[in-house]
Amino acid sequence: MAKEQKQVRELQEGSYVMMEEKPCKIYAYSTAKPGKHGSAKARVEARGVFDNKKRSLSQPVDAKVWVPIIERKQGQVVSVTGEDAQIMDLETYETFTMRIPEDEDLNPEDEIEYLEYEGQRKVV
Repeated sequence: MAKEQKQVRELQEGSYVMMEEKPCKIYAYSTAKPGKHGSAKARVEARGVFDNKKRSLSQPVDAKVWVPIIERKQGQVVSVTGEDAQIMDLETYETFTMRIPEDEDLNPEDEIEYLEYEGQRKVV
C-alpha cells in the first residue's frame, strides 16, 4: 500500500490524509490550544478524493495518521464513448477506461492529468 505515517501537526490544507480507509484532500485544518489536562487538539475537515464525501477528524496534534501517496500522472485521450474515455498513460503506454467527470469535455488526442492511488483513477 502506498501510504506513510505522519503526525497530525504536520498536515496542512491541500495535503492528503486517510480517513475511514479512504484517501481524502484536506480543505480545513484548525488547532485548539492545550487545556489544563490535555494536549492541543487538531480538527481536520477533508473531502474524499475519489468519492467526494465529506469527512472530519479530531485528534491530538501528536497522534499519528496515515497519509496516502497519490501519484499525479499524464495521459492522452484515445477515444470517448458516452460517459467513458479510453486513456493512454504517457509514461507506460498502458491503456485503461475512466469515467469522464460531468464538468469535463474530453476529445480524442487531448492530454489530461489524472490522480492514481491503488488502482483508482480520477481526472484532475
